Amino acid sequence: MDPDGVSLVKTSTTPLTSHPASFIFTTSTTAMTAPSTKPMRKRMEEYVLSLQDEIVGAFEKLDPNAPPFKRDTWLRSEGGSGRSCVFGVPPSYTGAEAQNTILEKGGVNVSVVHGMLPPPAIKQMRADHSSIPDIQKSVPFFAAGISLVIHPRNPHAPTVHANYRYFEITEPPEEEGKQGKVVAWWFGGACDPHGAAVYPTFKKWCDEYFYITHRSESRGIGGVFFDDLSDEPHKRFEPGAARPKTQEEIFAFIKDVGNAFVPSYIPILARRAHTPSDEHARRWQLLRRGRYVEFNLVYDRGTKFGLMTPGARVESILMSLPETARWEYMSELGSDPDTEEGKLMSVLRNPKDWI
Repeated sequence: MDPDGVSLVKTSTTPLTSHPASFIFTTSTTAMTAPSTKPMRKRMEEYVLSLQDEIVGAFEKLDPNAPPFKRDTWLRSEGGSGRSCVFGVPPSYTGAEAQNTILEKGGVNVSVVHGMLPPPAIKQMRADHSSIPDIQKSVPFFAAGISLVIHPRNPHAPTVHANYRYFEITEPPEEEGKQGKVVAWWFGGACDPHGAAVYPTFKKWCDEYFYITHRSESRGIGGVFFDDLSDEPHKRFEPGAARPKTQEEIFAFIKDVGNAFVPSYIPILARRAHTPSDEHARRWQLLRRGRYVEFNLVYDRGTKFGLMTPGARVESILMSLPETARWEYMSELGSDPDTEEGKLMSVLRNPKDWI
């Protein structure tokens, strides 16, 4: 899980030759039902575990002859647990057998963790989360989320990253074994039924967050990004702007976006997985993956936060890295604006509004 920044972003390993509107995640109107009596933390935990099963099942159904995702559960000594589902071709696979899988590397991970948040961590998080009060002592926290990254084998199939989470800070409980009063909560994740301002606001935020400063280019061609979404005023929205505001409305929004993943991405992957390719396209794909690695290790708040957290599960944090990447000194690929690579670079340097 990315505990301090959430995204639904598409990165492209191939030049853009057509309008990618079919890949922009859309939502459907959700029928409002009576609020559940379960705590939101429990509802979010159940939802992300169910979504993980759906997404992993869709990938395995798409490529039934590939090895299954490796599933394992883990416990966090400081509190909580998780379930990781990671795809990688085993070393025992060789030759054509290893090269025929649709995915080269991928992971769909769920974490549900809790513990104590110390004052330095609270201070750091308050800079990005206006809903957090000024707390001068360690307080209990809870976080549940799902994070996925998919690196297809074919250079013409897009890489995808999505992450949805719920974070809660509570007061210390008055009685042992009881939950303290919730003092702050918010959703992050990466939309029209939920307000006309939602998609353009989150698209702009995505372009700003997924930016590789030292390269002066975006990590991907678009998506949505949001964080600190609660019932408190939000600095990204004008007062009175239509957007999800209550806990029920935001949870419905999270589910709409999460449920859109399989019907949005799997058909594109199915169409692109067997597109004829060559070594030139593979070289460009690996160079773009190198940019992905640079962003994740240098800028991504969640990666840095995770690696600094006591009891962090490094295998899960670094699950998102591709199996293979490439760096070239002064590579000429992408420098000619008339080439397909150059057209992609134009979009990465000048973000485009796709709808």
